Amino acid sequence: MTTALLVVDMINSFRFPQGAALARAAEPVSRRIAWLRGRFAAAGLPVVYVNDNFMDWKADFRQLQAVCAQPGMPGAEIAKRLAPRPDDYYVLKPKHSAFLASPLDVLLKKLEVRRLVVTGIAADACVLSTAQDAHMREYALAVPRDAVGAVTPARRDRALAILRENCDADTRAARSIAPATAPGRRARGAGPPRA
Repeated sequence: MTTALLVVDMINSFRFPQGAALARAAEPVSRRIAWLRGRFAAAGLPVVYVNDNFMDWKADFRQLQAVCAQPGMPGAEIAKRLAPRPDDYYVLKPKHSAFLASPLDVLLKKLEVRRLVVTGIAADACVLSTAQDAHMREYALAVPRDAVGAVTPARRDRALAILRENCDADTRAARSIAPATAPGRRARGAGPPRA
């Protein structure tokens, strides 16, 4: 079964109410996502960035990434760390779910993906919506608890509980969710960076 890594809304300005708190939560999350991205790249599996367009209907993904990576932007270091590589895919989304009014489902079908590892922010908003929509489309799901962030740990944990209980999502830590192993089997090798 082909697995894809989804990186949700990590290319971000963090210039909105509660953005500072979400940026603090996103910093350690970005390091784990970078580690997972390396694992997926090494396995030859797709990495797909799905990002909010911040209601800028004229900008493309590269323009949004360049703005977010500018010095002085709250999310600059995260945007640089997670800048898409040439083989990565990216999809702009207009609302919370990466599936709503976007080409994501078509792309995943073309890539023959049946399992998604959903990472990013916010766990209780865009990650939750995306994962629920993926479940409705019958994708197998993993949402690594240390590769998603929210304004508070309690909000992250509530979202993860919903996904685990209602969508059969694997919410173990990133080190336990390997791209090249079947769900439920522990990956071998070095683990992700510590927070």
